[in-house]
Amino acid sequence: MLFKTILAVIGAHEGAADINRATDLAGRLGAHLSLLVVDIAVSPTVGDYPVGTAWLDQRVEDLKRLHAVADNARTHCETAGISFDIDRFYTERSFLADTIFQRALYADLVVVGEKLRAQSGLINAVVDGAVFDAQRPLLLLPAGNAAAVKVKTVLLAWNSRAEAGRAAREAMALLTEAESVHVTLIDPDASYSANGGEPGADIAAFLARHGVNVVVDQLPSGGRPVEDVLKSHAGEIGADLIVMGAYGHSRLRERVFGGVTQALLEAAPVPVLIAR
Repeated sequence: MLFKTILAVIGAHEGAADINRATDLAGRLGAHLSLLVVDIAVSPTVGDYPVGTAWLDQRVEDLKRLHAVADNARTHCETAGISFDIDRFYTERSFLADTIFQRALYADLVVVGEKLRAQSGLINAVVDGAVFDAQRPLLLLPAGNAAAVKVKTVLLAWNSRAEAGRAAREAMALLTEAESVHVTLIDPDASYSANGGEPGADIAAFLARHGVNVVVDQLPSGGRPVEDVLKSHAGEIGADLIVMGAYGHSRLRERVFGGVTQALLEAAPVPVLIAR
């Protein structure tokens, strides 16, 4: 397995579940777990003295909660007997992505759980810093779903674009160990300037040379959103993991995602590995 260092970003609100999932994953992979407990600092309010006092009181409470989550994470990691380190950051939104970028540079995989995914400011900073800036793969863990190390069935969302190719390469260690990898194309364009004369054949041959057991699935959307087709197909084939590219761009900290990436970022039935 190529994932030797995992960076798990944990929010300061309801972080216990995400801590448990991250430590479990690191333990199963035998990887070092780098935990980053973060929260976005409240902005100072320009006003009279009582307002200023309320702002300071809020910061004190936020920092107490941040330290409590970090202490809980330390105890959990020590009990699990894994290799780990922990940092805490309470900072403005504009600086958080840079902090995550610096830490993600030294990780093979960045992981976020369902609790952090529910906090838009935090997940946006993680995507900006880890995926767009550091260009590290990001594993999104859904609620109530174990992050299994032995992935049996993978759905690889494919459209012959650079982002999909990068995602496939980043996930190669998982793809080679899987029992089957379903290269899935939705309404594929069979022109040679798009997916080639036989859509999916080129990526299937590439993966097969790495020892991947490949199945090519060409699916019609029937007018449904692509993300709905992918979610439905993942259920039909019993996928343990969806692998896909992160489409869109990050400019001046304003993320612009394609509809498919955004939909799977917000909610997916199984773990999703995205890369750019």
